[in-house]
Amino acid sequence: MQYFVVMIDYGRRGREAVVDPEITRREVISRIASGEYQNVSFIHEIAENSVEDVTEAILTEAALPQIPPEDVDLQASSLDHVRDLRKHERT
Repeated sequence: MQYFVVMIDYGRRGREAVVDPEITRREVISRIASGEYQNVSFIHEIAENSVEDVTEAILTEAALPQIPPEDVDLQASSLDHVRDLRKHERT
């Protein structure tokens, strides 16, 4: 039997271990990428009689592309927003 233990840290509210033998590695990655699992402390893969820390590998696979702040044009975003407001303005 193989399963994953995902430890989620809620800060002052405590921690939660998500353990479900039916969740596959692909499902864990999907849940992290979608934001369902946030603030992951660690991920352990339990297989037979061994435990392996796979946190770094799974978080790397689930990583969304990061856009460097210098590539974001805030002025253009602001102008687009103003234009959209005008477009939907009632006459």
